[in-house]
Amino acid sequence: MRNMQITDSWEITFWRSVFMALFLGGWLWQQHGGEAWQRIRAVGVPGLASGSLLTVMFIGFIFAVSHTTVANTLIVISSAPFFAALFGWLFLREHVPLRTWLAMFAAFLGIVVMFLGATAHDRWTGALIAVVVPVGYGLNVALLRHMHATVDMIPAVLVAGVISAALTLPLALPISASGRDFVLLAIMGAVQLGLGCVLMTIASRALSAAELGLVSILETVFGTLSVWVLVGERPSDAALIGGAIVIGALAINQLIALRKHKGAAPVVIT
Repeated sequence: MRNMQITDSWEITFWRSVFMALFLGGWLWQQHGGEAWQRIRAVGVPGLASGSLLTVMFIGFIFAVSHTTVANTLIVISSAPFFAALFGWLFLREHVPLRTWLAMFAAFLGIVVMFLGATAHDRWTGALIAVVVPVGYGLNVALLRHMHATVDMIPAVLVAGVISAALTLPLALPISASGRDFVLLAIMGAVQLGLGCVLMTIASRALSAAELGLVSILETVFGTLSVWVLVGERPSDAALIGGAIVIGALAINQLIALRKHKGAAPVVIT
């Protein structure tokens, strides 16, 4: 995004969703042939509901990065597992371990520190928009658990891409992307979202939920470092301090969970 000529968040979201949907559609066809359409239809109402929430997350992410630093955005988004735990407790009466409550409190403090820094640099709007992503994630998890649904991840994300493209197209007109922008948009949609979804699905067959949680922390670390090194977008001191607190809380919570559930069967997302 930092290297694109276009700056319209609606158009970026539209093309990102289109390229992601095309990639995942091709992947499903390559894997399942004529049964690909049946696998998409099989997501049903839970898949449509999940896809709708994912659409909100897609849009929220692009708008957040457009209005604040990547570091601020990723720090807020990294709190997603805590929102899932919170909504599970609020709506489903699921038990939340004390260690997770403590980690949630620490992460909240870290985000507050980051927000204070963002306010000082007039970047709080994007950071506030970024909250949409972890909230959407938490609601998505709670909704699927409430419906006792096991949704095939790749078709559900494909559905989300179609919904997102349909909703954002009218707001993306007139189209202004061309040349180099299309290459970058294709990478964002096909590689970042599409291939990322496929690899996470494959990984989930061998890794536990705690292990996947640890892996997801790398997004915040490498996402922040990449724009710092390659684009020169240095995070504020408040973002670095707040981010360290949030990542530390996440890592400790997941490591304890991993130790407690060592040897348990891995979580499988079909």
